[in-house]
Amino acid sequence: MATPKKGRNASAQSKPGRSLALILIAIAALTGGMFASGHTKPRLGIDLAGGTSITLRAVPEAGNEAAINKTNMDTAVSIMERRVNGLGVSESEVQTQGRENIIVNIPKGTNSEQARKQVGTTAKLYFRPVLATEIAGGKGTASPSPSPTGKPSDQPSGKASDKPEATDKNSASPSATPTTQGRAVTDALKADATPSASASDKPGSSPSPSGSGGTAQDDANALQAKYAKLDCTDEKTRSTVGDDAKASDPTLACGKNSQGQWQKYILGPAEVDGTDVDKAQATLDTQRGAGWTVQMDFTDGGAKKFGDITGKLAQNQPPQNQFAIVLDGDVVSDPSVKEALTGGNAEISGNFNQQSAQDLSNMLSYGALPLTFKVDSMTTVTAALGGDQLQAGLIAGAIGLALVVIYLLVYYRGLSFIAILSLLVSAALTYTLMSLLGPAIGFALNLPAVCGAIVAIGITADSFIVYFERVRDEIREGRSLRPAVERAWPRARRTILVSDFVSFLAAAVLFIVTVGKVQGFAFTLGLTTLLDVVVVFLFTKPLLTLMARRPFFANGHKWSGLDPKSLGAQPPLRRTRRPSAPVETKEA
Repeated sequence: MATPKKGRNASAQSKPGRSLALILIAIAALTGGMFASGHTKPRLGIDLAGGTSITLRAVPEAGNEAAINKTNMDTAVSIMERRVNGLGVSESEVQTQGRENIIVNIPKGTNSEQARKQVGTTAKLYFRPVLATEIAGGKGTASPSPSPTGKPSDQPSGKASDKPEATDKNSASPSATPTTQGRAVTDALKADATPSASASDKPGSSPSPSGSGGTAQDDANALQAKYAKLDCTDEKTRSTVGDDAKASDPTLACGKNSQGQWQKYILGPAEVDGTDVDKAQATLDTQRGAGWTVQMDFTDGGAKKFGDITGKLAQNQPPQNQFAIVLDGDVVSDPSVKEALTGGNAEISGNFNQQSAQDLSNMLSYGALPLTFKVDSMTTVTAALGGDQLQAGLIAGAIGLALVVIYLLVYYRGLSFIAILSLLVSAALTYTLMSLLGPAIGFALNLPAVCGAIVAIGITADSFIVYFERVRDEIREGRSLRPAVERAWPRARRTILVSDFVSFLAAAVLFIVTVGKVQGFAFTLGLTTLLDVVVVFLFTKPLLTLMARRPFFANGHKWSGLDPKSLGAQPPLRRTRRPSAPVETKEA
């Protein structure tokens, strides 16, 4: 009878408790982390929790396919998050999938059509002159002509820590100046109105060039009244302020400064838009000690327009020597100027850090991108329907698990005890990891992911079956259980690894080439396939090694699933000596 090989296999056979202890410690640690983090349940996707899922596909302009790249897509995600948050949505998800797709998942309770309109349109970036600004307060606290606040008008994006100064690229950057005074809004509108800026599709919607028209006076008064009532601290108000304003009209806007305070603005007609910016980048100025700055390069047409507006602003007193960079109705920067910038480039400097400078440069760059998004699909699921789908998925999983258990009990009898324990360990690892991966990487359990988990039951059970059948083959050849367990393992191990590798490879390819909910299926399938390897190596095999030492299994009890008679075991073939040739004797 063959004996197990010495060395590595013998060591594994003699100390299976180490492997069992290791995996049990891992389960305990993951469970403890799950309860400590407070995330005791997997995060549910839109199709199970209810809400709206929008798939957007980036479409570049002809001849500029290179615009679809990781940097631009990440910037688009950042801007879309701002748009969705402007709707007052919490726990929304905006993420890239693949090279040219963005998935927006918005929880229940949000107007899906409004959300689609917000995230599916190209960002609008304008440079507008600042006519008046002050720290936002409650309704009725603002006045037509802002009174001194005694506080500097810091960078409203909430990113930079001080109000930046716009300068020529090669000139020094003066310090920030407070925006505490300004002319009356009516006078500012009249003075800043130009023939190009006053043109409008709606008659009388903007100030007349001369400033003497009664309609312009009425519009200015109406704008002052809205400014006085504007409360930028109110989220719903911020999400709609300036939405209906045309580029050629003055408008109201909100922005957040570095102290976390909201500021409100009256802004003149747009003089420059995002398409006039050729590129923008964040740089670290070590020569002048200016720290992080944002450098802008304009197109030929944009350079002329930017030179004209900065020339006008440089002649004014604060705050009307500032221009506001407005992205989707929000002021992200309000630099002041002291001279006309006619070189086709400019530098915004202040108390930036690397992150805030990069954020502003990305916003400026995105406004100039020839990149739009097309809505490929939009799915709305009610909470009731999501609950029904989750219940149906859980029922399907329970039925599948029950069928597997019944099969194991009928066919493998005592060995099914080891298989069922292994399935429970795999389920515990899968559940804890899914619960922890929700807050860690944003993983959400959707219906396809539930299907992936159900399929994984069969994959996991298949690994046990491969090993058990190898052991039974060894017993059929006449070996006892303990050596059969060790001799069967190398052959079963190779088969299990090859099978799991193929499953994992299929899941990885599916995850990479697909978008949307199908990725949930691929991710779950890949995760459970990896866990199958861990469970078989660290739990199933060591546990069977221990059980092989028990008389119930070692003696081949008929209910153990390893009864030699039931398996049709044959006694091992033994070599016998050939009979010696007969010796001939001669008769005397």
